[in-house]
Amino acid sequence: MKIMRPVALAALATTFTIPALADDQQSIYLNPFAGYQYFGDKRDLSETDTYGVGIEYRFRPNWAVEAVYSRADADRKYVAGDSEFEELRLDGTYYFAGQEKTWNPYVSMGAGHAKFGLGDTISYTTAGTDHEETRVNVGAGFRYNISDMISLRADLREFHGIDESTFDTMASLGLSWAFHRTTAAPAPADADNDGVPDTRDQCSNTPAGAQVDSHGCELDADNDGVADSKDQCPNTPAGAAVNSRGCELDSDNDGVVDSKDQCPNTTAGAEVDENGCEGVTETIETIDLSVQFPTNSSVIDATYDNEIRKVADFMKEYPETTVEIAGHSDSIGKAEYNRFLSQRRAEAVANRLTSVLGVNPDRVTAVGYGEAEPIASNDTAAGRSQNRRVEARIQVLR
Repeated sequence: MKIMRPVALAALATTFTIPALADDQQSIYLNPFAGYQYFGDKRDLSETDTYGVGIEYRFRPNWAVEAVYSRADADRKYVAGDSEFEELRLDGTYYFAGQEKTWNPYVSMGAGHAKFGLGDTISYTTAGTDHEETRVNVGAGFRYNISDMISLRADLREFHGIDESTFDTMASLGLSWAFHRTTAAPAPADADNDGVPDTRDQCSNTPAGAQVDSHGCELDADNDGVADSKDQCPNTPAGAAVNSRGCELDSDNDGVVDSKDQCPNTTAGAEVDENGCEGVTETIETIDLSVQFPTNSSVIDATYDNEIRKVADFMKEYPETTVEIAGHSDSIGKAEYNRFLSQRRAEAVANRLTSVLGVNPDRVTAVGYGEAEPIASNDTAAGRSQNRRVEARIQVLR
């Protein structure tokens, strides 16, 4: 059976190999204790006081290893005499709370070498000889931190003697002194020096000095997919398609971006107006239309046909003209919704102009400007009312 001792101790040493330290505090505890040990009937030993001391190394907030020496003088239970007891063991402990907590409950397990019979020998040994054996143990308890240096520890532990298949129990209480060592935890790796550790860095090769977000990626203020440091057009509208410089696309290269180009396939090199259409238009007359829409609505009927007829009559008198029906809004609500609503309202007026009042649709366009072109302050009710308007911009091609 004695061959099992070195095997068990070697396995224990492997189990409790200390991992690489990653925390900023390790502690060594000196753990003297007094206990009461119950020996199983097979040993022919009475319950007895047990004393000992442990040296515990807490190398992580929740993990520790401890070397323990204990001894006792036990009376024989069934015959006269006594027996001395000594044990040297190594335990591993897992704490359920960090060292900064007042209560530190734990579980523990270990193995050691025990020696019985320094006086009279126990019943199952050969008379006049000592008895040695390997014991494994499991236990649980708690550490109560009185201060940073001093703590109480209560422990309940069950032992199993491998050689003779015995079972013993011990309860103990001790007073511990702690000695702490604080070390700076190593800084996490950050290969591109952007302040975001490599473990969280989703953009691992950002340029030196670039501002990055919490994922280590360069900032993109307008969310167009082009980092600010490369974005030559930093305020593109939400959802607009952009090129590698962060500028809106201009598919026909006429100088008007696609989102504003009403004539997307103009001839290469042709001169275009602000709407991307060939020729340059000039507004020669602006007619304010007193058209009122229900809240959040773009529906109108014949009620305003006489108002809209002013535009039709002007265009009939000047057949070379075209008209842009321009819808506007105040700044209440989201800008994109305001642009959408003003576009629908402009289209509603344009539709009355072409379908009812007979203007050629080729001469009419509708554009919603939303809140982009106020004529009064949006800070007052009167100003917002003026900004909610529809204009007819009479134009000629120069």
